[in-house]
Amino acid sequence: RTYSGTETEGQLLNSFVQYFGDSLGRKIKRMPLIEETVLPGDSLLTLPVVIIGNGPSGICLSYLLSGYRPYLSPEAIHPNPILHTKLEEARHLSIVDQDLEYLSEGLEGRSSNPVAVLFDTLLHPDADFGYDYPPVLHWKLEQHHYIPHIVLGKGPPGGAWHSMEGSMLTISFGDWMELPGLSFKEWAASKRRNIKSDRVMPEEIACYYKHYVKVMGLQKNFRDNVYITSVSRLYREKDDEGRSHQNEDISTQHLEMEDGQKSLIKRNWEVRGYQRATDGSHVPFCLFAENVALATGTFDSPGRLQVEGEDFPFVLHSMSDFGAAISKGKLRGKADPVLIVGAGLTAADAVLCAYNNNIPVVHVFRRRVTDTSLIFKQLPKKLYPEYHKVYHMMCTQSHTVDSNQHSAYTSFPEHNVLSFKPEMKCVLQSASGLKKILKFSVALVLIGSHPNLFFLKDQGHSIGHHSNQPITCKGNPIEIDPYTYECTKEANLFALGPLVGDNFVRFLKGGALGIARCLAIRQKKKHELIESGDGGGDGVP
Repeated sequence: RTYSGTETEGQLLNSFVQYFGDSLGRKIKRMPLIEETVLPGDSLLTLPVVIIGNGPSGICLSYLLSGYRPYLSPEAIHPNPILHTKLEEARHLSIVDQDLEYLSEGLEGRSSNPVAVLFDTLLHPDADFGYDYPPVLHWKLEQHHYIPHIVLGKGPPGGAWHSMEGSMLTISFGDWMELPGLSFKEWAASKRRNIKSDRVMPEEIACYYKHYVKVMGLQKNFRDNVYITSVSRLYREKDDEGRSHQNEDISTQHLEMEDGQKSLIKRNWEVRGYQRATDGSHVPFCLFAENVALATGTFDSPGRLQVEGEDFPFVLHSMSDFGAAISKGKLRGKADPVLIVGAGLTAADAVLCAYNNNIPVVHVFRRRVTDTSLIFKQLPKKLYPEYHKVYHMMCTQSHTVDSNQHSAYTSFPEHNVLSFKPEMKCVLQSASGLKKILKFSVALVLIGSHPNLFFLKDQGHSIGHHSNQPITCKGNPIEIDPYTYECTKEANLFALGPLVGDNFVRFLKGGALGIARCLAIRQKKKHELIESGDGGGDGVP
């Protein structure tokens, strides 16, 4: 840690909590930023909500927590008559104040989370059938519903969209990438941006998200260049709440003590990390939160083959590294092909990138080209011609058909990579066990990515559907209540977006709706307790 002086410390702190108002000023000034070795006292400020991640998931949740409420538009008629009847029953209530389980009952869509399907059909009715119906909702800002929160992100609002390869089109239409209350097309028109097709480049989406935070007045809740180092649950003794703290690293048996001994109860979350200053120094901080929402996405850790030689510098794991190698001319004039591993859309993007730069490609993937789970099978040809071009090459330019290994493209279906060799060779093995050695100029492993939840206890392995296994978007998402998005295995910890299986922006907005409703109900109950004199808790009322 390399920060110096109380002024730097205080400036960061004020930037974190200035929006809570003058009434909290005295309490804020008592809150020091502390080194990780120091255990804080009870006098420190506790925020109702800390959101980790400032991509579209975190932005949308901040929008709803800021008091924006969706209502059924007066003139709107939803094409689903059963859903429309339900909406009419409580037209005077915002969707946040309605029974989400009741509204989502019977709906079907491309998400396994019912609230995600509900919110998507309200924002994009019958989109999967090719219709371009307008949303049936209109939005009102009701500031009395504001729940104090802070959104922490490594970069500017928009998250990973700012670091994606800018030359590729998004898989989703621009309209499907938009957030509530701001039409992407209208924004693009106002910025005089020439959107040539329904699909847009990631840099356009990143710019839209950044502008969204500004135009919706959410900037006060966002802090950039923030890196989280730990999120842990605190405990304290039931009969001595004012003085005793213990952290999460205690065994479960301590919670079930013998008669006559003090027992411990779960308290709030402790969030520690640092903010990177303009001079590169790290300014550490510690916050307390009643609730933590995980909105980190899944782009933190590229998937790895876990084979010998994968750490060689000529084995890359991201499109940005590949693009940098091309722009620097490192692959110009190379006789050996680029080796691309993977059968998803990112791998297809890499194939297109190499193809368009006249770089020969050897494409290796484990599945059969007829595998129905290949993403290309789910994409209409008319809307995604470039991806179907790649799929056509995967099928027709296999190594068994074209023996010329130095053609523009050669595919190796049903092959695994066994190892990479220092002389820039790769050992492949076919489904039948036959081994083959290929020479390449650079290897690009694009087999998906995983979230990096290192800041949670056991890296979050305990909160997935399959305990003690890493969290993955498809195989082991975080297990949540389907209507509140609260982790079933950890109270007051929420998750949304890719962490719960919703990869598309269309569907992650449902997570924000579920969380906002849950927290609004709890906030209301808390206020009722305060007014009745029965309690108040640690958080900001």
